Amino acid sequence: MTLSELLSNEDLRRHEFPVARDRIFLAHAGVCPLPRRVAEAVREYAALCTQGDQETLLPAPQMQHSRQLAARLLNAHPEEIAFVGPTSLALSLVAAGLPWKRHDRVLIYFDDYPANVYPWMALAERGVEVRFLDARETGRIGPMDVIGQVDEQTRLVALASCHFLSGYRIDWNAIGRELHQRNILFCVDAIQTLGAFPMSVEHIDFLAADAHKWLLGPCAAGILFVRKSLQDFLRPAVFGWHNVRCPNFVAQEEMVLRSDARRYEAGTQNLLGLVGLEAALELLLEIGIDNIAAALLRKRALLVCALKNKGYTALHADVAPLNASAIVTCHRDGANMAALYGKLEAANVIVSLRTDRAGRKYVRFSPHFYNTDAELERVVQLL
Repeated sequence: MTLSELLSNEDLRRHEFPVARDRIFLAHAGVCPLPRRVAEAVREYAALCTQGDQETLLPAPQMQHSRQLAARLLNAHPEEIAFVGPTSLALSLVAAGLPWKRHDRVLIYFDDYPANVYPWMALAERGVEVRFLDARETGRIGPMDVIGQVDEQTRLVALASCHFLSGYRIDWNAIGRELHQRNILFCVDAIQTLGAFPMSVEHIDFLAADAHKWLLGPCAAGILFVRKSLQDFLRPAVFGWHNVRCPNFVAQEEMVLRSDARRYEAGTQNLLGLVGLEAALELLLEIGIDNIAAALLRKRALLVCALKNKGYTALHADVAPLNASAIVTCHRDGANMAALYGKLEAANVIVSLRTDRAGRKYVRFSPHFYNTDAELERVVQLL
């Protein structure tokens, strides 16, 4: 199935994305609806699981295939992929597993989504100095903003690939390249870009993304990337039968970890979720991430122009394509944005209502590749 086939055949589109039958869903930066093939994969496996042992009914090669698919999405190696669930957990494992010393420094952005703030703030209890990056506008972080705020004590910088409210997409390659020249580790929360835009971990050390947004997968079926050369450096923060050698399920006197990223998978996994993730990854790769990214940037341009014509202000409306995302967040002085959100919801248009630190309310649009121009035009009419 190609993207053009999907968008030119309404019956096919509604078959593959059942949510499109009754709603215009523009909230993929929140929690996505499942595509048909993802839901069917979970349903079929769940039915199979009524016949016996859930783990043995899932062939071992299938899990390896899922790692290969995730690695393709990141230009990584399968042995660098761990399935640990939520982004919050994956980032917490990175924060807790590094060998910090007192007075080490970590640089974060305080107005990032809390999943990428609290795991690093907690390091203060271990004597790590947590510094907050100063940004000119919400989420607008450039390479020089980062490099100008690190020093010799900075051990790691943790940023989101795209800001969840403003939709500003950072240049993670340029930032990572500069940090590596200074021997500073780089951790990325990629939940707002993975599945929507091409990503490469060439200049990234750690990356986390759950599946329930742009990956179009189930909740708590996320990906953790750990660079192979750092896997002995990043110690697991949790231990169990799956990541420590235990032949015949018998504990050994010496704890020997797995030799790849599975060392971060301590116990029984979310198999239902991972079956769904595999189906979602296959769908995205079938459509093509480059094709998805081009479609999303085009939809963004349509929305930004239409919002401007309606008197709304879209955050970072003027950014270059490198820093643009599929998140379009808007407000209008004097407008009741909560009432607008309610009006859209009553018309079966699903968007997100968000509030910034100052209390200003915004409506956030986040279409995916299967949303049509006709749907966007309908939404604009409702404004």
